Amino acid sequence: MEQKPLRVPKLAGVEEEDKGPGAAPGHETEEVVPFKQLQEDAALERTQEQEPARGRFRRTAQTIRQFITCIWQEESTGVGTGILASFHLFSAETSAAMLDLLVEKGVSNAKQVPAMVRYIHRWLTANESAEHRLDKALLELTKEYPSDVLITLLRWAPSCDRAAVTMWGTIMSSSRTAEPALQILLDVLSAWPEDSVYTSDGDSTGVFALAATVTMWRVFNLTWCPPVVQVYFPKLLLRLLFQAYISTLDMPEEVDTFWKRCQEQHDLAAHPNSFALQTLKALLCQMQYDDVVVAMERRCAWNMLLCAHTHHYAVGLLAREMRRVSIIWRCMIASCLFDLLSQDISDWELPALTFLVEVLDCLDLSECGEKVLQIMTRHLKRRSREMRRVALRGLVVLSQDPSMNQRMYSLTESLGNLLRAVDEDIVEMTLVVLSSLLFNKEIAIASPIALQLAEALWQLFDNDNSLVKLLSVRLFQEVMNLVVAKGKKPLKKHVRQSLLPLFFNCHDENWGVAQASRETLLSAVRFLKRRDLQHLVNTDQMWSFAERLLAEDRSRAAEHLRRALPYLQSPQEPLREAAVRFMGIAGRCLRGQQQEFRILCRALQDMAYDASPAISCLALQTHYINLAVQAIPSSRLQNVQDQLRRLWKSRPFPCRRGWLSCCSAVEN
Repeated sequence: MEQKPLRVPKLAGVEEEDKGPGAAPGHETEEVVPFKQLQEDAALERTQEQEPARGRFRRTAQTIRQFITCIWQEESTGVGTGILASFHLFSAETSAAMLDLLVEKGVSNAKQVPAMVRYIHRWLTANESAEHRLDKALLELTKEYPSDVLITLLRWAPSCDRAAVTMWGTIMSSSRTAEPALQILLDVLSAWPEDSVYTSDGDSTGVFALAATVTMWRVFNLTWCPPVVQVYFPKLLLRLLFQAYISTLDMPEEVDTFWKRCQEQHDLAAHPNSFALQTLKALLCQMQYDDVVVAMERRCAWNMLLCAHTHHYAVGLLAREMRRVSIIWRCMIASCLFDLLSQDISDWELPALTFLVEVLDCLDLSECGEKVLQIMTRHLKRRSREMRRVALRGLVVLSQDPSMNQRMYSLTESLGNLLRAVDEDIVEMTLVVLSSLLFNKEIAIASPIALQLAEALWQLFDNDNSLVKLLSVRLFQEVMNLVVAKGKKPLKKHVRQSLLPLFFNCHDENWGVAQASRETLLSAVRFLKRRDLQHLVNTDQMWSFAERLLAEDRSRAAEHLRRALPYLQSPQEPLREAAVRFMGIAGRCLRGQQQEFRILCRALQDMAYDASPAISCLALQTHYINLAVQAIPSSRLQNVQDQLRRLWKSRPFPCRRGWLSCCSAVEN
């Protein structure tokens, strides 16, 4: 039969079908025609070659009308029985030409589109040798009804068989259809485990996110890569990382059943999260980032991405590797992360925040700094320790930018609360951020905030981490300098409490800590307006400072003693030695306070077993001197002093430093 009649501008049969299933009753009787009658019509059409043009036109229109009826029947049944029942009546070329004509003249009812998509898939399944015959019809449908076409294809062929791959390849080959296709794939991919979206025929059957992943995997492994993939690369990268994580935690039964079918058909990875990473690697290779794949493999980071507990750490490693790519990509990835973190993605917030922190220093904070600060501030308040830690890392990066200091100052109170955290990393990063905000800044600190900071800071002076100790000492000094005038009086209590730990830290083996402690101690006695103590610190009379500190308020000697005891257990030998010498000075201030004196004696006896022979010797000497001071009347102290001096001259050199101070204590 000639195909010329198929290009008639307007067919009566098409006009009737355009009215849809709700047409007048007169048309409903023509929807299903007996197969025998259709065969007779086809035979007559073959034999009546001499029939006038009007007759040929009528029979062509009747044939096309029956074709439309088949599509509508499949539409109404929902399982495709109409086309299956009548498929053998039309040759492959004829059915393809009729579908082309229908699409070319326009689909008047969007409800027909899902059925047409299913028909195209069936046609391609049956006609492998002519797989591109319906490309034009498919592209036209996709341009006009992208959601109906793409969702139907994902729903009808979720495992992406050969025919589906052909259809996806055709769709991705056109710039007008590739972009909406990728956008819909991304939407489905982000809706774990499935996306419930309606098509025009009213079908709301869920579309598996894994179906979108399988589709992308097939697309990325084509011999060519659609140019639009480069535009959507950041979103694809993040969505695949998200699916790798979420599929580690959750695998509903229906998804598991679907995945087993995909495994059998394509010989895929054993688990969906591994397959998501396989797809991600294919994407990176298509983008010519093979070096990133190799670097992650070298660090065993791909395996870490498969574990929920290490996933965010591995995401950070991937982000660092991605720093090698174009700065444009980094900015686009950051922009995508802004969008993700502004949504409710509680399942993947930590990895997303980790990725963002790793690329923060690549961004222009003058443009996006406020948005980043809002994100970090919100996550700083989370209960998750890891979330707070990552948010603080982001704030550390922000604090290095001078333009952010003024905006971040409002966080001072929140950061002060974190100084009491048990996690040392959180405390350290908090101190770094506060240092950037307060050092060398002419910003007055309100009294409540100053009190909060001072109380938390002086309790960190004895931290084992040298950086924490140094920063806390320096910050304490800044708080004293910057507190508003009306806040100075309430702050004096905390400054007095800081004197003893600052005194001990002046003996720290870390020169930086010792120097900072000495400077802060000097600022503290100035703050308290203690010129006598200020003179002793200025002239480096530190042991006279300790004596004055104990002697000025004997009622607090026991308190000072208890606060000094932990220094006896310090890993630093200079601090242990200073603590023993302090016990010798405190011993004579505890005369008559038997309970506290027993505590002091027990502590010194324990120090007799110290790893350092010099400290062990000094502890025993101090212990016996304290016992003597407690036992003998004051009139006999001079004789004891002379005896001790003679003994000191006969002692080995390592013991002399402490012995002389003990003699001085007895003398006083």
